[in-house]
Amino acid sequence: MDYSKIDGLLLKIKSAYDSIGAETELMVEEPASTAEVEAVENRLERKLPLQIREFFLQYSKKCKFSAFLPDDFELPGELNKIFSAGFLISLEEFVDVENSRKDYVEECFVNENDTYDAVWHHKLGFMRVPNGDIIAFDVNENETNPPVVYLSHDDGEGHGYILGSDFDTYFEQLLLIGACGNEDWQMMPFCPDAQSGIVSDCDNAKNYRRIINLQI
Repeated sequence: MDYSKIDGLLLKIKSAYDSIGAETELMVEEPASTAEVEAVENRLERKLPLQIREFFLQYSKKCKFSAFLPDDFELPGELNKIFSAGFLISLEEFVDVENSRKDYVEECFVNENDTYDAVWHHKLGFMRVPNGDIIAFDVNENETNPPVVYLSHDDGEGHGYILGSDFDTYFEQLLLIGACGNEDWQMMPFCPDAQSGIVSDCDNAKNYRRIINLQI
């Protein structure tokens, strides 16, 4: 991943939301040490997927962005459910997020033979969603650079959607659509189908960038 490009995108995104009166926050902490990453891997009892491991080691151990659109800011059509933007990619929270996913599996989605429950199995959670859902890696598909998938705990329409073919693709595409909120209903306008991942050059993405004054 080109981290200098990521830096530039984050600053442009924050500036765009500031320009429409959104309440914004951007935090990019220093990279993690190898010891810090290995401590998390020891707690997980597995290696982190390669791309997010490199993200933590080479870019930031905690990268956070949030923006809340003004109450009177109206979006058209399929975009009208978007009320915020944001993500939190944190080494410190990785284990807790994965433990939350495991708890869901043990308490709610036990039956791997059930189509809905099965989506929760053989994943590695790395990001919480404000509504209680989880964004995870599908490590059953690929251990090294797995796809990023959405896990809904409450029958959300985006349950099982692929958000990116790997972490780098997911994160870059997320930024290129303005880092829209990570609830499934906020991302789905930018996912043409359940397998496509976020597509930053779709019509909805172009329209959204125009509306929030994001020029990339």
